[in-house]
Order: sequence, then structure tokens, then C-alpha cells
Amino acid sequence: MKYYQYEIETASRDEISAIQSERLVKTVRRIYDNVPLYRKRMEDSGVCPDDIKSIEDIEKLPFTSKQDLRDTYPFGMFAVPQSEVVRLHASSGTTGKQIVVGYTQNDLDIWADICARALAAIGATKEDRVQIAYGYGLFTGGLGIHGGSQRLGCATIPISSGNTARQLTVMQDFGVSVLACTPSYGMYLAESAKKEGIDTNKLPLRAGIFGAEPWTEEMRAQIEKSLGIKAYDIYGLTEIMGPGVAYECECQNGMHVNEDHFIIEIIDPETGKHVPDGEKGEIVFSAISKEAFPILRFRTKDIGVITHEKCACGRTFVRMSKPMGRTDDMLIIRGVNVFPSQVETVLLQNGYQPNYQILVDREGLLDTLEVAVEFPPERFTDKVSEISRMEKELANKLKSLLGVAAKVSLVTPGTIERSEGKAKRVVDKRKL
Repeated sequence: MKYYQYEIETASRDEISAIQSERLVKTVRRIYDNVPLYRKRMEDSGVCPDDIKSIEDIEKLPFTSKQDLRDTYPFGMFAVPQSEVVRLHASSGTTGKQIVVGYTQNDLDIWADICARALAAIGATKEDRVQIAYGYGLFTGGLGIHGGSQRLGCATIPISSGNTARQLTVMQDFGVSVLACTPSYGMYLAESAKKEGIDTNKLPLRAGIFGAEPWTEEMRAQIEKSLGIKAYDIYGLTEIMGPGVAYECECQNGMHVNEDHFIIEIIDPETGKHVPDGEKGEIVFSAISKEAFPILRFRTKDIGVITHEKCACGRTFVRMSKPMGRTDDMLIIRGVNVFPSQVETVLLQNGYQPNYQILVDREGLLDTLEVAVEFPPERFTDKVSEISRMEKELANKLKSLLGVAAKVSLVTPGTIERSEGKAKRVVDKRKL
């Protein structure tokens, strides 16, 4: 199965724009009438619903930030009565109050559809068995993909995250053909399978759909090689819907945004103005079909680019790149901008596994940057001179790309803590 909803996935740009315009106009009126924060923001900006006549007017609307959602915790952004909310999800809340989002039954139906589109785009059909190793619960990952898998008719295995030994048993005994989890956990499963002597190339497993954390093309190559599959990206945010906002097809050349439900903009993070296709900027999303928790011009803090060029797969939805970092997890080290994804790229290009941690500290007035990374098992040595040589070689490679010196510490394989969810890549000990 190549498409789940052929007509909309291959609609013309005029058709897509017409749908977006109609839904944007209705959403603006609804949130103005039902969400006090939006009404006040619009009034403060001198904008009323009648000013929004099409998608061309979206720049007249104010932005929404994560802080706005924290300030209205828990239900201040809901646009329907509580009696119409059938499910609640929430973000992890690791940097403040958690973000609480709600769904009507229609919202859940749309969510299932867009995740079914994502699975169909990677070739999944009702003949597949899908092992969902994303976490279930308030996190949107597990239940989001679950809904899409069931909607597509796949045999859905809701194993959730963790218990790696059981994951591998299920993968073998149930004949799993599609895996859904975070990329770092996908690598951990591959590593664990190798230790257990499991040859994943001999299993029915053929595709994986990975998201919820940044990952590089080099990491994709590692996952594909180690699991013997094709690895596809899926993008989403709790605030917008969850997984399924955008997804890769078989071309693996950018993620298609479900434009009938979401409007994507790329802006200059400093000025807030649109930037042209192909130019890096901050990704901004508006959810234009959600009933319980509509959101307009949400600043994701993800950095990316988009293209409106038609994809070879036949889909006409705009494509977005993998996030190229974030405006808020960007590290500024001695005046230089450093993204964890840059470090990962260097490691993978030089034969290291993506098992690493970035340690940032401050000695006096000087920032320090250290990268702890595991030895590749096949290159492990206890010779001090060889360790020193390898550390220096990798440090030079990092400095060449990052533009700032980093100390490299090679550690014994298996000593950096593994994650069964999102990997914790950065420890910043500075008191900034």
C-alpha cells in the first residue's frame, strides 16, 4: 500500500490551499470565541477574526509559545467544553509545568488517519505486524502510532518501551515486520540483539518508523545496517497532535506535512518573518482541524527547511527536513553555536556508535566542552598511547566541524547509560 488517502495526499496546490484557508478561517473564529488567551492576544495585536480571509493572512496572527501553554495550565487553551474531551495527553514537563492537551473523538479519528498515512507511506499494510515500542501513557508516541496502525488494519503489538529482552522475544516469536520506537532505542535493540546472538537479517523485520528525538542521516545508516531494515522518520509534537504531523515516504527525502490538518511556516527566529523555501529557520505550526486543542502559529524551536517541489512518490504535500537542531538546545560554547546533532555526525562518520554524552561546564570564566564516547567494540584497547591517539584524532575532527575545541574521553563499551526512551545527550553544569 503506497497511499492511505490518495486524493488528499496527491491533491493540487490550489486544492490544498483552499482547504487550509477554509479551516484556518473557521479555527481563528472558534478560538477567538472560546480561548481567552487567543482573544486577548488578537485584540492586543489589533487583529479580529474578520481580518483572516485566507492562508495568505496567517502572518497577521500572533505567535504561540510553550510558555503560553504553561501559563494556561491545565485546561486554559481548550476550545470545547470538558464534556466533549475524550482523552488527555501531556508533555514530560522536564523544563517546567507539563503541557496538557485534549482530544475530542473527531481529533482522535484524524490522528489515527494521519498516522495511518505515515505507516502506509513506508509500505505497511494489514498484512504487517507492528511492534510499538514507544512509551504508552501521557506521552503521545505509543497511543498515536497505535491508532494509526489499527486504522490501517495492521496487527498492532502495544508492547510499550522498556524490557528489552521481552522486546526481542516478541520480535522473533510474533514475526514482527515493522518496528516503531525512538532511534536511540532502535540502536539499543540492535546492540542487544547482537549480544544475544540474534541475526535480525533473518527475521521478517523490514521497516522501522522512528521519531521523538533528533537523529542524523549517519544514525539512519547505522540503524538500517544493524537491524537489516529501512529506517523512516516521523515527526510530531504533543502541542500540535503527537506523531504523524509529518512523515517520510519510501523516497526518504524529507517528511511530508499533513497539510490538510497543519500549516507549516519557516521563520527567521529573530524577526519572525517568513524565509524562502530551502532556507533554514524556525519551524512554526498551526493546527487547523483540531477541536479540543487548536493552536495557531506555535513556535516549535526546531530548526529546519521546507520544499514545495513534488516528491517522486507522487505526494504533493510540502516536505520538511529532519530538524537540524533546536533554538533552545543549541549550546553556545565560548561564543560558538553547537548542536548535539553535529557531534553525532562526526562520531558516526568516524566509526563510533551513537553512544555518547556531551558534558558542558565552566571553569572560571571559560566554558569547557567534553564528549564522552564509547570505544567501538572492535577497536577497544587498553594501551594508553593508542587511547590518547584516538582521543586526539577525534577531538581534531570535532573541532574542525564545530569550530570550538572539545576534550574527548573514550570509555569502555557499554558504560554510557542506555535509554529506553529519549536519550539524554547533554549535561550542562553551567549556572547560566
